[in-house]
Amino acid sequence: MARPKTSAGDRFFQLGTGLFALVVVVIAAGIAFILWHRSGASIAKFGFHFWATDDWDPVAGEFGARTFIWGTLYSSFLALLISTPLALGIAIFLSELCPHRLRQPLTFLTELLAAIPSIVYGLWGIFVLVPAIRGVEQSLPDWLRATPLFSGPAVGVGMMSAAVILAIMVVPFTSAVAREVLKAVPAAQREGAYALGATRWEATKVALYYTRVGIVGAVMLGLGRALGETMAVTMVIGNTPQVKWSLLAPQYTMAAVIANEFAEATSSLHISALVEIGLVLFVVTLVVNAASRLLIWRLTRQRTERPMPTPVAAAERAA
Repeated sequence: MARPKTSAGDRFFQLGTGLFALVVVVIAAGIAFILWHRSGASIAKFGFHFWATDDWDPVAGEFGARTFIWGTLYSSFLALLISTPLALGIAIFLSELCPHRLRQPLTFLTELLAAIPSIVYGLWGIFVLVPAIRGVEQSLPDWLRATPLFSGPAVGVGMMSAAVILAIMVVPFTSAVAREVLKAVPAAQREGAYALGATRWEATKVALYYTRVGIVGAVMLGLGRALGETMAVTMVIGNTPQVKWSLLAPQYTMAAVIANEFAEATSSLHISALVEIGLVLFVVTLVVNAASRLLIWRLTRQRTERPMPTPVAAAERAA
């Protein structure tokens, strides 16, 4: 088969779009280089122990990021655990079950949550969410309060409040992407399921299986949003550098410590340590995104290798 002819305009278009794509790579590499360069003093003094130690004492010049890494990952995955069922439920309802006249208003209200500034979420968290969480914590039975997951004083400011507010902020991003993915399912998939005698729930399961790769991508987008959140979490998490499983305990995140201390840092080592915290957050985000891309690649490979289950096949297996 003969290769199609290319004109000078085609070559210019290809070169121009390639340069635009290269800009993204240059920006990411530039951010990584600046963070590495500006955190050189901290890297030279602490090395990889910076990632594994808990000491954070600007007066003594001792710095370690383990408590902040723990707080960031713990709060983000808790938020993902809360937000994923809610976001998928919203997406399924809006794309499969919602009456037509309510679909646009509900979609608009869901997407409006993504436009609310982080500081507004933080203020709402202080005045509304924290008192509500405090009431829930105080009502827990004593036997539950004795477990490591719910130990400590019930003050409302802590990991539980941070996880809930992060989940609320993540829901509109995950649900919006999942809804668009479900809308992209060919009508033939649902019609074929109904023709084979499937119920609405069974047809919805077929659509979810068909879009599982996109749904995983939506969930990972929400996780990336949660990892980098700053102001709302800073205002409700308690800002205490400690590693604890308790949902009631105040803790700290990487973004929060940078926001709280960067303007007040006086020594060059303190500033370098804060910049290295930013570098650690950058690396954690890259690792999480790389892991999500690997998961999506594996799901895509399984999708091409396995036939999609149908209600008839399920009925035959049951028989």
